[in-house]
Amino acid sequence: MARNTTKKQPEAHKLDCAEIFASLRDLEKLKGIPVEYMVDRMKQGMANAYRKDRENRRDVPADNVIVDLTENGLNVHVVKTVVEELEDTALEIHIDAARNINPDVQVGDTLNIPVDVEKFSRIAAQTFKQVVIQGIREAERGVVYENYSSKAQELLTGTVLRLDPSGDIFVRIGQGGEQSDAVLRVSEQVPGETYAPGDLIRVYVLEVHRASRGPLVHVSRTHPNVVRRLFELETPEIADGQVEIRNIAREAGSRSKMAVRATMEGIDPVGACVGPRGGRVGAVVEELHGEKIDIVVWSEDPCEYVRSALSPADVLSVALIPGQKACRVIVPDDQLSLAIGKEGQNARLAARLTGYKIDIKPASQAEA
Repeated sequence: MARNTTKKQPEAHKLDCAEIFASLRDLEKLKGIPVEYMVDRMKQGMANAYRKDRENRRDVPADNVIVDLTENGLNVHVVKTVVEELEDTALEIHIDAARNINPDVQVGDTLNIPVDVEKFSRIAAQTFKQVVIQGIREAERGVVYENYSSKAQELLTGTVLRLDPSGDIFVRIGQGGEQSDAVLRVSEQVPGETYAPGDLIRVYVLEVHRASRGPLVHVSRTHPNVVRRLFELETPEIADGQVEIRNIAREAGSRSKMAVRATMEGIDPVGACVGPRGGRVGAVVEELHGEKIDIVVWSEDPCEYVRSALSPADVLSVALIPGQKACRVIVPDDQLSLAIGKEGQNARLAARLTGYKIDIKPASQAEA
């Protein structure tokens, strides 16, 4: 007797929603992508999959496809209008067929028709997968963008990726899933500094822009806040709030002036920034490849502030010019070149630091 060799048809694969939600929670912990965001994208993917599953469904409005996805299961319904004469099977259902689902339905009513998602075609399944993958990518970029937006005005360490022919330097900052590319424009590079791929570099985050491949971070080496952040790292008194950096004037790669003040009695603000044996300021200078740094005491008295800002030159007197934010400074004859500085740099930085226009005269000319 011949045996019945009919093969048993395999059961249709059912969507394990509990497993999906468990994976989404793991994804949220790993990459910071909210579960709710991914569920919305999966619903969108399923709606698109339904619309692409059949040629006559492509014009079905997205609002007519209702997707309910929970840990208990997935349900898809399409909203159709009950009619007596059927013209559009994608959007309409005959009254007789509708009453098999709901006996109380009337012509003109809308009815939610259950959809068997397990019978979707391969193309529809691919559409669903693509939407989900795209959603993950967009969410990752969004998370990284928000992460680096919060790091604007911070000092970060990165690795030089490549040097562009235009002179721009591309730097990889961050770790793991939070990595992003940063651009160090030519205008934000310190004259004389050179880098090669693989070099470590400290950069100051200026701003963050959204881009198609993820957030694009613009960084700087010339910004005055590079000096500020370095001293904050090296000086515990600044981190604790005992010493405050009031202002910085900088010509990157050459010289900077920084005004500081103590917020507590008994604290030497300049000594705190210089550090034991000059170790703190030395570490900053080394990071800035030899850039000179003058640290002066900030004062509420404009004359005292200007006098301090012109350091290391000695100043005999400072007089404010009435009606102007300017002052006239008298220095010993042998201190004139020191007060003005090479190519006027010392006077220029002092003026930018204090906000006052400074007119420097030697003592002999002042007497005349």
